[in-house]
This record gives sequence, structure tokens and C-alpha cells, in this order.
Amino acid sequence: MNKKLLLGDEAIALGALHAGIKGVYAYPGTPSTEITEFIQKSPLTAERGIHSSWCTNEKTAMEAALGMSYAGCRAIVCMKHVGLNVAADAFVNSAITGVNGGLIVIVADDPSMHSSQNEQDSRFYGKFSLMPILEPSSQQEAYQMMAYGFELSEREKLPVLLRVTTRMAHSRAAVEVADTAQELQALPFAKDPSSWVLLPANARRQYAALVEKQSALQQLASAYTRLEQDGPEKKLGIIACGIGYNYVKEAEEGAGGYHVLKVSQYPLPKDKIQELAACSTEILVVEDGQPFVEEQVPAMLGAGYVVKGRLTGDLPRTGELTPDSVAAAMGKASKRYFETPKNLVPRPPALCQGCGHRDVYTALNEVVKEYPNARVFADIGCYTLGALPPFRAIDSCVDMGASITMAKGAADAGLFPAIAVIGDSTFTHSGMTGLLDAVNDRANITVVISDNLTTAMTGGQDSAGTNKFEAICLGLGVEPEHVRVVVPLPKNMEEITRTIREEIEYNGVSVIIPRRECIQTLNRKLKQQRKNQ
Repeated sequence: MNKKLLLGDEAIALGALHAGIKGVYAYPGTPSTEITEFIQKSPLTAERGIHSSWCTNEKTAMEAALGMSYAGCRAIVCMKHVGLNVAADAFVNSAITGVNGGLIVIVADDPSMHSSQNEQDSRFYGKFSLMPILEPSSQQEAYQMMAYGFELSEREKLPVLLRVTTRMAHSRAAVEVADTAQELQALPFAKDPSSWVLLPANARRQYAALVEKQSALQQLASAYTRLEQDGPEKKLGIIACGIGYNYVKEAEEGAGGYHVLKVSQYPLPKDKIQELAACSTEILVVEDGQPFVEEQVPAMLGAGYVVKGRLTGDLPRTGELTPDSVAAAMGKASKRYFETPKNLVPRPPALCQGCGHRDVYTALNEVVKEYPNARVFADIGCYTLGALPPFRAIDSCVDMGASITMAKGAADAGLFPAIAVIGDSTFTHSGMTGLLDAVNDRANITVVISDNLTTAMTGGQDSAGTNKFEAICLGLGVEPEHVRVVVPLPKNMEEITRTIREEIEYNGVSVIIPRRECIQTLNRKLKQQRKNQ
């Protein structure tokens, strides 16, 4: 064994490599992106021929990983929490088909919405799907859980959900890791191929078997569940989930005084929770996310037992937990390490100087002011910052791909002009189907695909549609004369504004593609070129 200083994401990635994976499938999304990037850069990936390219979206990633499992090899699929919504169809059904080679679905949740639209807690998806859930409380556990998760997956023939939060994904700790990696795992094809064909008769049989497994899975949760009792007397009992365990131990400062049930695997072990209740006066549930455990515990203990947490106001109802908020809920004096300084000047994010999106919004604002009823429907990406000063150029941003379909719906209602702004990676992720709907209905919308040749918001990963957008739009049925490419630069402003005006006035679907490389990825390329000279 040797020690490495690793992010939680990096510990997961190294654990997967050492557990003998054959492939990683992912769509970039903070705070999960570094898992795939670590694997892509690892020498072991090239040495073993591990598949590690970015996918078009989370659904395709989930399905490809399931295909690798079908073929008998170990695979992981990585995404952020809102990406699990996109992958949900395949994710839920994968628990019914079961798996062959081990399959771990790694989802990074984002309490406090540091870079997300909501605070969704992915543990609800795991419970809904009836699959085992792992939630590491430390980077060391994150590393170790990968080998354990694959063994669990192959033994139970089920996918495993591994859930982390932003603080676990993006904090560092020393991790003891193995000196060598397991050999690549490969199992023969499943003996009963009908389990993978979800005709209703097969699905009913498979689902019944899945339900029957739940009591056994509950017993297996003891592998990463530990009851720490502080003496024989009754005291406050704490259920500490995932990284919440670290906050509890920090608040304790080694002095004890509480009975603590550490939970890092689900379904919840009912017997352990009842054992904690028997030696406690009341229970505080510490979980970074939504009240997933807090809602289940009263059903296990009865209505008369006091259970506190986010729902009772003892912990904040929204946002990340902190050591201070947990200490206060435990009745300890807060050190207020995490208090925001009162003299801190806010620094809202802004589009980079030299970014092509700036020129797109400058041109769009120039034209839009000529149309009193114009509305601009935008999407998820760097260009969402067009909502902020100095541009204030967009009127909506809901979810990946929503810009085109919302513009279409508004146009169907009679709005003119209805304009959609979407990025290159987001367009291939979930915008293409909306454009097809618009073409089929001959919707009167103007679509701007702002192409910076990368997935810029998450650090410059490859974009699935690079150099294919004109062909995609033509293939979906947009008229060739209304697929137009411009270069977003100040010197081209007259051409860009003229193009936008002409396409707004066209009664049908038109697509404008402003194309210029992201200034950040371009700078990195130029530095690398100078370095290689």
C-alpha cells in the first residue's frame, strides 16, 4: 500500500481502475467531471485499452455501460445529479434486467446548487429503483467502495449507485491505495438472456425477483454501517450519513457524548436503527442532501419516537451542511468557521474576456430591441451567463435542451419572434430532438447554436457534435438556405446582426451557427504548442 493525496473524485477513479474496469462512460457535469478526466489521463488506461471517451448525454452513457456489463466486463458511468434525470429510463430498468459484469453508477449531487439548477438527492432514485446505494464518508472509503461495489454488483447481479456530494467530490485527503491493480474482469454472457428482454412477461418475473432481494440487501448494508455507542446510558443518538459523519466527528472533537450510527450503505438497516433508538433519548439525522433518511426512520420506530433533522428545523432545510450547522444541531457551541465575512464583496461569474458568446449576445441584443415582444430562450452552459449584466440577454434557462422546445411552444402560442440560444454540446446532448419537432411542425423560430468547439463550462472536454452541426441540422430537415454560419467577432457585427434579422423574418425554422473556439481552450493549445517548439 502507498498513500496519495486525492480528491474524492480521484479516489473513486483510482478505485475503479484498481478494481479492473474495462470502460468509463460519462457526460461532463460538475462535480463529477474529474472522475472521467482522471481515468483518461491515467497510464493504466492506455496500457489496458480502457474505453474512456465522453458520451453525447447521460442516457447514452448509461446504456453503453449497461452494454459493457452485458458483455461481461466491469464498467462505471458518471454524471451529476440532474444528469440522472436524463439517464433515468435506462437506470431504473437496469435494476430489473440486472447486470452481468459489475456496474457502478456514480452520481455527484450538488447541495447548495454551486453549479446546478436544483438540490436533487439521488438516493431517492436508488430507493425507487430498488438497487443498493453506497455513500462514502471519506476519500478512503470512496476508493475502497469501488472494489466492494463491483463485488456486490456481480454477486447480487444488480447495478450499484454510488452517491457523493460536492464537498466529498472536491475535497482532498490522504488515501492508502494498492500498489497494483486487479486484472481486467471478464465474465461469460448471462445464462438466461431473456432477463435482458423486458417484454412484460419477463419484466414482471424480474421485478418480483428484485423485490424479493430487498430484505437481503438490507442485511448487506451492515458492511458499511457501524454503531458507535458511548457508554451504557441513554444519550442523543445520531444517524450520520456519508460526509455527514465527518461533520459529526469534527463537532464531537473526540469527547464523545453521543451514540452515532454511521450509514454509508442502503437500503437502511432497520435492525441497526432500532438498536440505536433503544440506547438513545432521541435521534438526530445528519445527511447532506434532502431528508431521505429522516423521512424513513419514523416509520421504523413508530410515531412516538422523536426524530430531528432538516424537517424539524434543527438543521437547515436547504443547502450544504457545515461543521458549524451540525455542531449547533448537536447542542455544541459553533465556532462559526463557515460564516461569510460581512465585508466580502460579491463577485458574480462573467463570460471570459474574448469569449465568442459575448459577441453573439451583443449582436442579439442589437436586433432584439427592434422587436418589442421578442423573447430569448436559453440553455445550460457558459452562455447562461448572458442573463447577467452587462448583457441581460436571455429570458429563460430551465434544463438541458429546453431552449429550442420552449421557443417552439411559445411560437405555437403566437409569440414572435421566438429565439433559442443553445451551446454546441447541449445541442447534441438534448437539443436535436427539439429541433426535429420544430421542423416537423414548421415552427416559426430562430435557433442560435453558439459553437465554441468544446464543452467549455466543465473545463473544455470534447463536444460530441464538433464539425457536424450543419450536417445534423440539414439531416433533421432545416432548409439549407436557412442554416447559416457566422464568426462572432466585433469586426463582423454588421454581418451577424443582418443575418439574425433575416432569419427572424423567415417564417419557419432557421439555424444560425456562430462559431469561434473557446478562448480558454485556445490559450491552452497555444501554450502547449509553444512548449513543444
